[in-house]
Amino acid sequence: MLATPYVTCDYSKVYEPSEDSFLLLDALEADVSWLNNRFDGTAPLTVEIGSGSGIVSTFLMQNNIPNMNGIYLATDLNPWALEATLDTCSRNDCKTKRFDVLQTDLTSAIRKNEVDLLVFNPPYVPAESVPYVPVSKDAVHDDEWLFLALDGGDDGMVVTRRLLDTLDLILSENGVAYILFCARNNPETVSSHMKLRGWNSKLVEHRKAGWEVLSVYKFFRK
Repeated sequence: MLATPYVTCDYSKVYEPSEDSFLLLDALEADVSWLNNRFDGTAPLTVEIGSGSGIVSTFLMQNNIPNMNGIYLATDLNPWALEATLDTCSRNDCKTKRFDVLQTDLTSAIRKNEVDLLVFNPPYVPAESVPYVPVSKDAVHDDEWLFLALDGGDDGMVVTRRLLDTLDLILSENGVAYILFCARNNPETVSSHMKLRGWNSKLVEHRKAGWEVLSVYKFFRK
């Protein structure tokens, strides 16, 4: 079993690693050999969308996933999350990696068809709406930033659907995306729709976490 990064940050502003975070780590660990073979002999670009505490990006860097030549980018709308991600990277001795962070909305600042490995633990909880982005870093209520990592709008899929619709534009020819879902997102239906759109879609890991059932799927071109 690969080591889990050490993380500590202000969880009133940044999403605290939880069952979904650890399931995503387990899914990536389960696919280490597959990813190593897929990107052998290359310098793959890995992008984590919504890095939060930075536990996932740091895990990838710690363990040279997908390979030791990798380049890493972590993005988030929450500026406190980007600070936390850099701190987690530093605390786990990953400062020598080719790594940077970027404040952006999903993939809007990412160049076309350059992402080899994309990882996304989205705001998947069904809610009346997707939260507005606070007007400043020092929002009146710190948890305004935190809600961005939680509430996924109607059926919890508003943000995830936006990302899925851009996969063809951002993934490289050999690229693969790992995305986490809860049961209320109807991931089996999502998977079927993606297959109809010309994608391979495979369940990597799933787990019951309290009252929720979580799953991680990978998507890559046929």
